[in-house]
Amino acid sequence: MAQTIALSNGHLMPIFGLGTWQAKQAQPDQVRLACVEAIKAGYRLIDTAAAYQNENEVGQAVKECIAAGIIKRSDIFITTKCFITTLHPDKVEPALRGSLERLGMDFVDLYLAHMPVAFNPDFTQDPSVSVEMTWKALESVYKKGLTRAIGVSNYSIDQIERVMKIAEVPIHNQQVELHLYFPQFEMASACLKHNISLTSYSTLGNPSRMEYKTPDGRPNPFFEAPADLDDAYVKELAKKYNKSPAQILLRYCIERNIAVIPKSVTPSRVRENFQVFDFKLTADEMGKLRKPAHTIRLYPQDFMKGHPEDFLKHER
Repeated sequence: MAQTIALSNGHLMPIFGLGTWQAKQAQPDQVRLACVEAIKAGYRLIDTAAAYQNENEVGQAVKECIAAGIIKRSDIFITTKCFITTLHPDKVEPALRGSLERLGMDFVDLYLAHMPVAFNPDFTQDPSVSVEMTWKALESVYKKGLTRAIGVSNYSIDQIERVMKIAEVPIHNQQVELHLYFPQFEMASACLKHNISLTSYSTLGNPSRMEYKTPDGRPNPFFEAPADLDDAYVKELAKKYNKSPAQILLRYCIERNIAVIPKSVTPSRVRENFQVFDFKLTADEMGKLRKPAHTIRLYPQDFMKGHPEDFLKHER
C-alpha cells in the first residue's frame, strides 16, 4: 500500500494518486476504466474537478470497485475542486453538492478552490471575490461535513498567508504546478511553515499539454519548455535503478514528501507509474535533482490577467 501524508486535521492522504485532467479526450468511458485499473493496482487517491467534466466516471469507478469488494469507501481518498465560476461565497456549497451528486457520494475527502480568481457564469472576471471570502465558504462546507478536508490550488505564497491570517480552519492542502524543472522550493517552505500538505500536478512535465484545447476548441497558450522526461541525469538514474524516467520524476517528489497525481488512461502506464515504492534515491542524487538544468513554469494562466487575485501578476 502506498504511504500517506498526515493532514493537519489528522486525516491521512495517500501520497500517490491518479490525476484525471485531460482524461476525457477520446472514448467517454476511458476515465472510468482508468480509475478501476488504478484502484486494482493499489491507488487509493483519485483527483478530479468539476472543470474536468469526469466526476460521473470517477464515481462510477469507485462504486464498481466497492461492489466488487476491492475497496470500501473509507479506503479511497477523493479530491475534487470548485470551479472559478462557483468561487463566490454563495455558490461554493451548491457547487460541492453538485460534485457530490455526480460522484454519487455523501462527502469528498478534499475540496479545493481550483484557482484564486473568481469568474462570473459568462466567464467574465468577478473582481469582487477575494481569496478570504472564498475560504470562509470552504470552511462552511467543511463544518457541515460535506468534505473531510479543504484546501487551495494555484495560490501564491502571499495568498496563502492572507488566508491563514483569517482562517478558523487552516488550509489542509495546496495543489500547484511542481516538477523537476519547476521545483517550487519557496512554496514548499511556506507550506511546511503552516503545516500545509503539498500536491504536485504535472509532475512529469505534462508532455501532452501542447495538444490540449479548451472546451470551446481554442488551443491553450502553454509555454514551450525542455522536457523533464528527457533530462540527462533523470535518464542516468532510470538506467541505474532499472526504472522509467517517469518513475524517477515521481520518486523525486515523493522523497520531498509531496503528493503526486500522474494522469494516464493507458492501463500499462497506470500500473507502471505506481511502481515507485520499491526503491529510494540517495541524498546525493536528490541533491543533484534539486539543481535542475532549467527552471520554467509551463502554464501562464493568461485568462487571469487583470484580475486582482491573479497569482502570477508579479511574474508577468
